[in-house]
Amino acid sequence: PASTRGTVGFQDDASLLHVGLALGVHVVLSLEIKVDGHVRGYVGEKIKLKCTFKSTSSVTDKLTIDWTYRTPGSSRTESIFHYQSFQYPTTAGTFRDRISWVGDVYKGDASISISNPTIKDNGTFSCAVKNPPDVHHNIPVTELTVTERGFGTMLSSVALLSILVFLPSAVVVVLLLVRMARKSAGLKKRSKSGYKKSSIEVSDDTDQEEGDDCMARLCVRCAECLDSDYEETY
Repeated sequence: PASTRGTVGFQDDASLLHVGLALGVHVVLSLEIKVDGHVRGYVGEKIKLKCTFKSTSSVTDKLTIDWTYRTPGSSRTESIFHYQSFQYPTTAGTFRDRISWVGDVYKGDASISISNPTIKDNGTFSCAVKNPPDVHHNIPVTELTVTERGFGTMLSSVALLSILVFLPSAVVVVLLLVRMARKSAGLKKRSKSGYKKSSIEVSDDTDQEEGDDCMARLCVRCAECLDSDYEETY
């Protein structure tokens, strides 16, 4: 009986050790996968579904990546992409010829992209990665929402910057035009009412005319001097 109890105790200890090791292996040999929980896209514009992973084991040719799709309100999943050393996008169904590989397994990237998306592509996408012996992991999902691009979203940052730059200039031009229009209207009003210039304005005009005459005579005199010098040289 004593030997029997010892054997049983050894077996129990061995079983606990085995369970502990199994749990330890499960914790160590695991994958951590991350995706964007929600992605918004626009009809006709390529969409990237990001998926990254971290493995405790080195990447080998046994690594596999599987992307699946599920329509809203349905439990049926559809395989749209498979990777194992090579890329295997789906050749049938809604996503035929529209799935592209944009990842790099050696950098922990398992991302794909969808070309020419439509509203019918809305749904849930799952990214599953296995890198034996790391096969235990969570399977995160991405909710994709595809909509038509509205007028508000069409305004790019460049267009917005242009508006901010040219709007003040346009305001200044409008103010100048208004001021010139008011000044022109005032002059017309004065001319119609028989407005006469004051003595100060008349003197200013006279001084300006005399100044113009002096400048003209000075230019003529300089020209004559140049001609005379030219003749004396020869």
